[in-house]
Amino acid sequence: MATQPTLSSSIYSSIKSKQSEKRPIIQKNYRIVSGIVLTRSPQILRDLHPFEKEYYMYQQKLEQVLSPPFPVDFYFKKGSIAETKWKARDEQNKKNALAIFSSFKDNKTNSEDNKEKESIFKGYDVEEEEIKIASRITQADLSNDLKSLDRALQRTLYLIVKKPRAEHDWQFPQGGVNQKETLVQAAYRELEEECGKKMDVWFVGRRPIGYYKYTYPKGFVKEDIETRGAMVFFMKAHIFAGQVQVDNEEIVDFAWVTKQEMENFVSKQYYAAVKDMLSEF
Repeated sequence: MATQPTLSSSIYSSIKSKQSEKRPIIQKNYRIVSGIVLTRSPQILRDLHPFEKEYYMYQQKLEQVLSPPFPVDFYFKKGSIAETKWKARDEQNKKNALAIFSSFKDNKTNSEDNKEKESIFKGYDVEEEEIKIASRITQADLSNDLKSLDRALQRTLYLIVKKPRAEHDWQFPQGGVNQKETLVQAAYRELEEECGKKMDVWFVGRRPIGYYKYTYPKGFVKEDIETRGAMVFFMKAHIFAGQVQVDNEEIVDFAWVTKQEMENFVSKQYYAAVKDMLSEF
C-alpha cells in the first residue's frame, strides 16, 4: 500500500520556490520582507456578555409563550412516566416564562418545590442523567504557559518570536524576500528556517493582510549601505498541529499570545502597526 504524503509535501510543494536566488528584493531603498501572522483559532465558544445572556433568555421565554400547544396525547402514552415528567417540566417552563412579562412570582420555597416533585414522581423509579460540563480553564491557563496551544481556548492566539537583540526583540516571524520568490514562498521558507518543520500550517491566500514600513536604527549592521529600512508585508496563516522548534540562532524564544497580551511584548510602534490586523476574540 502506498503511503500518503504528509501535509507539508502535499500542499506546499507548489508553494516552495525552486529557483529562488539569494539576492534580496529592494525597492526604493527599502528591503521587501515577508512576515507571518500565524494564528490558532478559538477552540470553544466564548463566554456570553451578561446582556447577551439576558437577551437570549428573553427570546427563549418569548418563544415558549407564543409557541402552539404541544400534542401531548400524540407523543406520550396517557399516565406514563414520560407524560408526567413532560407535564411537570412544561408547567414550570410556563411559570418561568410568565414571570418575565408580569409581576408574577412563585412564593413557594425550594423545599416546597422539591416536595411537589417528589409527590409527582412517587412510585416511579426515575433515573436522571447527570450532565458533566468540562472546565473551560486548562492546566496551561493555570500555569500561564505561553508556549502551550492548550490555553485561552476562547481566544485567537498569535505566534510571536524573540530575536537575540536588546531592542525590538519580539515580533512576528519574518524574513527578506529573495529574487524570483513570492511573498507566500518567502513566508513559508522563513517559518521553516526560524520555527522548524514540526508544524502543519495553511496560508490564507497569497495576498498580504497588511504591511509595516520602518527605517533601520543607527548602527544597524546591513549588507547594503544604500538600504534605509524594510517594508514588511504580513501573510496570514493557521496552525492545525505541531509546535514551534526555535533554531536558537535567528530565534531564541517564542510565545502564543492574544492580541491584548502581545502589547506587553512588542514595541509600541510595532503594536500600533499590527493591532488592526488582529482579532479581539
